[in-house]
Amino acid sequence: MTGVNFLTNAKGKKIAVQIDLTNHAAIWEDFYDCLVAESRKEEARISWETAKTKLNKKHGLK
Repeated sequence: MTGVNFLTNAKGKKIAVQIDLTNHAAIWEDFYDCLVAESRKEEARISWETAKTKLNKKHGLK
């Protein structure tokens, strides 16, 4: 696949990846979104109604 390069350690094990964002920006965004979601899965949640009320107050809406 063009635009994707794996970095390996001295034993040849893949340890990192470089992605050409010119060609693969959408894939990177999806991957990053998954990482963020995974990192937040244990955070406290609020209801949609509470979130909507807070957003409306913040932006001066009803």
